[in-house]
Amino acid sequence: MSEERQGAGGEVPRPADGRFEMLLSWSGLLVLVPVVVLLLAALGAFVYGAALFVRSLVDVVQHPFPVGNRIGLFLLVVDLFLIGATMLIASVGFYELFIGRVGTAGRDRRLPDWLVMRDLNDLKVRVIGMIVLVASVSFVEVVVDASRGAEVLETGAGTAVVVLALTAFVRFAGQGHGER
Repeated sequence: MSEERQGAGGEVPRPADGRFEMLLSWSGLLVLVPVVVLLLAALGAFVYGAALFVRSLVDVVQHPFPVGNRIGLFLLVVDLFLIGATMLIASVGFYELFIGRVGTAGRDRRLPDWLVMRDLNDLKVRVIGMIVLVASVSFVEVVVDASRGAEVLETGAGTAVVVLALTAFVRFAGQGHGER
């Protein structure tokens, strides 16, 4: 029997092995489910944020004073856009990691370098960075709308603990794999 037909251990591969490997390679397309869902969720967050912005703008123009909690509405719009961007980044990351590169088929439009995902750690770092940003904006919303200082202190402490935990996770999670 020729050497090309022998497996790594010297055994002859069975036809079922080839079909199973083909099934495994096609199973990568299952990742299209979260890619599409995250893309639609990002679109929903962007549309909802835009609609909230228009509604808030109309309210502010009709009743400009007192400013009060209207600032919180605009911070909520920023929050929605950041959440949409996080979902978009995750969608692109899943696609890049499991299906193929975006914009490499001779097109002029490519992803920015910071959005190119080389491994799961890249995706993790970007999504966690966006979560920290969303948590920070959410904390500022609480500061703007808070009626008492204890609420700000409690929320600030909770946000700080989450941010520190996520920062530690990003910093130390990849150390056993030769990552920084």
